[in-house]
Amino acid sequence: MLGLKVKLESGNRQRTTRRSLLFTLGYCLALSTTISSCSQSQRSSEQSATSPNSSQEPTKKQVVRIVRSKQLTALAVLEKQGTLDKRLASLGFKVQWPEFAAGPQQLEALNANGLDIASTAESPPVFSQAAGAPLVYLATTAPNGKAISLLVPVNSPIKSVAELKGKKVAFQKASIGHYLLVKALEGAGLKLTDVESVFLAPPDANVAFSQGKVDAWFIWDPFVTRSEQKKVGRVLVDGEKLRDTANFYSTSRQFYQAHPEVIKAFLEELQKAELWAKDHPQEMAQLLAPVTQLDVPTLEIMHQKYEYGLRPITQQVITKQQEVADKWYSLGQIPKKVNVRDGFLTSEEYAKITPAEVLAQK
Repeated sequence: MLGLKVKLESGNRQRTTRRSLLFTLGYCLALSTTISSCSQSQRSSEQSATSPNSSQEPTKKQVVRIVRSKQLTALAVLEKQGTLDKRLASLGFKVQWPEFAAGPQQLEALNANGLDIASTAESPPVFSQAAGAPLVYLATTAPNGKAISLLVPVNSPIKSVAELKGKKVAFQKASIGHYLLVKALEGAGLKLTDVESVFLAPPDANVAFSQGKVDAWFIWDPFVTRSEQKKVGRVLVDGEKLRDTANFYSTSRQFYQAHPEVIKAFLEELQKAELWAKDHPQEMAQLLAPVTQLDVPTLEIMHQKYEYGLRPITQQVITKQQEVADKWYSLGQIPKKVNVRDGFLTSEEYAKITPAEVLAQK
């Protein structure tokens, strides 16, 4: 019996020892796997933090907001061709194209940090400067006065600007329509106070004009051509002989100081689009037919109204813009005298952002 007991105890100890060994071996294996896994995880994490090809979320691009053009312009071409989007993507920027009714609304947004680059006629920047906005003139264009017209209803008895005395004339306040109305009235021996000014943004003015609620409307293309095609209005006078100013591209002082490389890229790509638009009227018409809501043949004819290509900022441009500001002040349309020079850069600053072929025109 004693011998049997010893054998049993010996067997139990052997089984216990085997279980202990198996447990110890299993624990060590699990611990080793855990340590190895943790080590690999740590190395992977370190590589993700340092490797440029890591699976981390890509850096979010900054946004540059450039006004959308719905006219027969190189700016509209620039958006449709997508060349600027590609150029600015390499600088870490994404382009957005917000829409605005007219120039004054653009510059309100520019001053409120809702827009980065605007495209307007001569008057909106003056009104903006008068309101204290830190605006910067970036580039200018040809006058293109043929594309702006004073419309009257197609069956209106009015045959001359002089006959507008006492009539209701719609236009966007502080716009090219406002400025050219002043010029047209002065040419007819009238003043702005001789007509009833009806301040309406283009979409609202379009409705009012179509419904016969105003006697005339000073507006730009494509509104002019669409109105003629629908036999709603006819041109009383266009801006070819009235206009002595040009359009401007502008930005805020803050955006110019923070992103001169973006502005330089924008102007370079815009000038390329200007030259393409000049030499490809049919292709431009095909590209912008959906934008303007006009057919290709009509747009090809409209193309003849325009000159394309940026112009350099010169002292003559600044002097003329000052005349515009002085005119608005003399008419009591702005609350204080404006020194437009505050919004222009130095020649050295323009040389850094303006395309070389544009500067060569000086």
